Amino acid sequence: MTIDIDAIHKALANPVRREILAWLKEPSVYFAEQTLPLDCGVCVGQINARCGLSQSTVSAHLATLQGAGLVTVKRIGQWSFFKRNETVIEAFLAALRDEL
Repeated sequence: MTIDIDAIHKALANPVRREILAWLKEPSVYFAEQTLPLDCGVCVGQINARCGLSQSTVSAHLATLQGAGLVTVKRIGQWSFFKRNETVIEAFLAALRDEL
């Protein structure tokens, strides 16, 4: 698997994106009110509500995380559900350990 280390660094440079990743690490703690099972991911509406930012700003943050491969998105009907991509996160952390 190849990862774009520069894109990941850029994505992680923003505190809001780091916070979203932290929330998605423990979705049952931060998104307990979601009605669909959390194994589908967290609905973008729930992430919007927790961020307290405009929908377009949150969407841009999620797009950056997705572009870097840090999250995956699953569409169910009209809704988008986001999950952390643990495979990419682990590969990134391993690359940091090996390179630094």
